[in-house]
Parts: sequence; C-alpha cells; structure tokens
Amino acid sequence: MIRFIGHKLTQWLKNKNRKPLILRGARQVGKTWLVRDFAHRHDLYLIELNLERSPHLADLFAGNDPAAVLQNIEAELSMTIDPASSLLFLDEIQAAPELLSKLRWFKEEIPGLPVIAAGSLLEFALKRYPYSMPVGRITYFYMEQMSFFEFLLASGNKPLYQKLASYELNKDIPRPLHQKCLEFYYQYCLVGGMPEVVSEWMENQDPASCLKLQQDLLATFRDDFYKYGGEMDARLLADIMLSVPRQLGSKFVYSRVDPSLKILPVKKAFSLLCQAKVCSKILHTTGNGLPLGAESNAKFFKSLMIDIGLVSAQLGLSAIKRQEQRDLFFTNKGGLAEQFVGQQLRFAQTPSTDPQLFYWQRTGGRLGEIDYIIQHGSRVVPVEVKSGPAGKMKSLHQFMAEKKLDLAVRCNLNLPLVETIRVKTTLGQPVAYRLVSIPIYLSEHLPRLIEQVTPYRQTIAQEQEKSGRCLV
Repeated sequence: MIRFIGHKLTQWLKNKNRKPLILRGARQVGKTWLVRDFAHRHDLYLIELNLERSPHLADLFAGNDPAAVLQNIEAELSMTIDPASSLLFLDEIQAAPELLSKLRWFKEEIPGLPVIAAGSLLEFALKRYPYSMPVGRITYFYMEQMSFFEFLLASGNKPLYQKLASYELNKDIPRPLHQKCLEFYYQYCLVGGMPEVVSEWMENQDPASCLKLQQDLLATFRDDFYKYGGEMDARLLADIMLSVPRQLGSKFVYSRVDPSLKILPVKKAFSLLCQAKVCSKILHTTGNGLPLGAESNAKFFKSLMIDIGLVSAQLGLSAIKRQEQRDLFFTNKGGLAEQFVGQQLRFAQTPSTDPQLFYWQRTGGRLGEIDYIIQHGSRVVPVEVKSGPAGKMKSLHQFMAEKKLDLAVRCNLNLPLVETIRVKTTLGQPVAYRLVSIPIYLSEHLPRLIEQVTPYRQTIAQEQEKSGRCLV
C-alpha cells in the first residue's frame, strides 16, 4: 500500500533541524506499518521497541542521557547502533508516557538519530501521569485511516488515480471514468479505509471476511476503553457506538442513545470516544468569519465515526441486497455521504494539524443547515453534500445572502460544473455567487480545486473592467 503521509515523513527526515516526531492516530490506522515501510524505503536500520508488548523496555531510558540510553538498547538487543543509518521507533508509547519528556534530549544531544514515537489513546495515559511536555522540542503528525485516493491506489488503479489527482475543473471527465469512480466510491463506503480491511478486500473481494475484520476492530476499540478509559458500562459504550452511525447527518442528541439514561454518563462516554478518535465532532460555527470556532454554540454538534466501513458494519449494510446497498450509498439517507466527505476533509488537513470540522445550523427561528463550513485561505466556504444527482439548496442560498459570501461548493454524483447562481432566497433576498459542483469522490482534493475558481465578485469585476464599466 501507499500512504501519502510517507512523503511528509521523508521531508521530516531531510530537515536539518529535525525534531523527534510523535505519530498520533486511532488504533489500527497503520502507524506501525507506516514507520516500518518508511525505514525500509530509506534503508534505515529500524530499532523498534514496543512498550505495550514489552513494558520492561521503558527502564532502558532511565536518566536523561541519550548516549547511555543507546548503550542500554545495544546491550539489551545485542547490537551496535549507528545513529546516521538507524531509526529509533518507540511504538505504543502510551504504555510508558513518562518517556515523552525524554525525547527532547535526543534532539539536543544526538540530532543525527531520527526518533519516532507512535501511540493510540495518549490522552488517557497522559491524564494519569503528570509530567512536563518538551514544548518546542518535538513535533506531531496526525494520521487518519486510508483516504479514498489511497484506496484507489491500493486497488491497482494508478492511472485512474493519476487522472483524478491532476484533474482541473476546466477539463472533462469522460462518463465511463465517472461511472468507474462511482463504483469505487460504492466499494469504499462498504470496505472503508482501515488498512487491514482494505488489504483483505483487495486480496479476496469477500464482503463476509471484511465484515468479520470490521467487527473485530470495533471489539478492539471497546476493549481499549477497559484498559485506558477506566470502568465503563459495556452496554452504554456499545449503544453510543451504534447511535453515532444512526445520527449521521443531523445534530447529535445524547438522549437518542438511550432515553432511559441520564445525560451526564452518556456525554462523558461520548467524549472519551472522541478522545480515542473512534468518533469525532463536527463543531458548530456561526460562519461570520475566521476562526471558524469563534461564536460557536457548544450545544450544537454533529458526529462522525472513524471510518465509513465501520459505519456500514454497525448498520448491518453488508447483510442487505447489493441494490439496496447502492440505494443507501447513492442517496443522502442516513448521512452516509456526509460521513464519506467528512473523512476526506479530515484527511486533507493531516498530517501537520489535528483535523477539525465545522458545520452551520440556525440556532433559533427558521430551520437551516449547511453540511460543512471550511476555511480556504482567508475565505469562509460552505460545502453542501448531495449524495443524489440533484437537491434543493434553499439553506445554501440563504446562508450566502446572510453572510455575503460569493463562493460555495456542492459535492454530489454529477460530473464537475462551475456556474454562477443568481436567485432570490425564500425571504425574497437577491443573492449571486459562484457554485463549484464536484463529484463526491473528488472531495479529498477540494482545497486544490477551489484554487482554480474565480469567486463571483472577482468575476464581475473582471467582466466590468473588460467592458469599461465601473464596478458598483
């Protein structure tokens, strides 16, 4: 498999001011595989210490002298370490969080040795072990599950990937290729992006074996909570993990998890799931400007699961007929299309930042909602997800009028289209803006495609300049 984050790791390795790197991400997204593959590609001798499987190895880091630590490792593993041709990899570092503070000494005293630490559920471990983080002396990379484009590459369709990765909005996508991409979109919705499941699908194309792996992954996430999250009602945990897929595409309501339960334990359990990155929040924004989190209403948020394949497993979609599956994935029922787009938008923000997503919902009076609000440079850009070939855009028209914006995006099943919208809202307000419609499978490259569009006000100014008229 090819993981795009590998390119960023190469840039990190070549940086003369390289700092020890901590690779963050949920369980089973491929962190360990990535580091092993990275060491292999760069011909580095991998010194891999798994601190969860072998907790006694943490004792090798006693003291703050990296040279002494390397001597301890050499003695333990019966080997000689050459910093210039080696890679020190501390896997599952959440099992020994006290070692994080010691990484700074490698940067200061043995800068030639690349050091990577990886861990899941670090937030749980850090709360139990107070220590001072080496601020400014380590760097973080955030890793998600495989994106749609990575899935496409794993399927052996490199020419199709290259076609999409270099696509420009002023070009056409032939209908046969469009239909082929929609078929891969359908596959991704069932299989998802968890590497183990993707590998199984590419090898055997067997939905039943993929479903078994997905169920095992869900069980692994639940087991992790008993280890790191403290005591928790197993039934409550299972109910929340099932409720999130059922509430996709709408405001998350705690009482819908189990009406018989009090809100506080449900809220706490959901928060822990988000910390573990099994779920994530789509935060509310007013959309009035940047930062998007300003003036947010904490009572309003939507939720996503880590992976659409796990959503499909939770909802039992593998057990229904193929045509019924397609009907679900090619309509907006259940918010499955929003889950897909949300995953790709999160992936597009990695690895340098911990991804955040926002949406807009009117908090009083008339109804209105925009699926996603993204920042593009200094712009606020609304993104509507229409899994079918068409859909009404009353909320989008009203949002564009109220916020005085001139560029919006729609993700749907149609071929790409850039058009100027001139309409009146349901309140009679005139509104004009540029609408970029892209096939849903291109949502991972949305930031790049937006760059190719001239917003409405710039378009009008250019037209008026050419005609010799003044801009009013």
